[in-house]
Amino acid sequence: MEMTITVQNLRCGGCVNTITTKISEMENIQDVMVDREASSVSFQYTEPEDASKVKDKLKKLGYPEIDDENSLLTKASSMLSCATGKF
Repeated sequence: MEMTITVQNLRCGGCVNTITTKISEMENIQDVMVDREASSVSFQYTEPEDASKVKDKLKKLGYPEIDDENSLLTKASSMLSCATGKF
C-alpha cells in the first residue's frame, strides 16, 4: 500500500536526507520519497500499523503531519534533524 503524508518544518536538503534515511530504516517500509516543495513524504508499507509508526517517527524527528500541533519542542527537534541530515 502507498501513503503520502504532508508534514511541517520541512525546509532543506538536510531535512530530506534525515527523513529519507530514518524512514527507510523502518521495517516493512519501502520506496521512501520526500518532496521538499510539497512538504510531503511518500512511502510503501505492508500493514496499517506500519503507516502509524511512520507518522510517529516523523513527529519524533520534528516533522508532524500538517494538522498536528507544531510546538516549540517539535520545531527544535526538526532543526536538530535538519542539521544532522546535512552531514
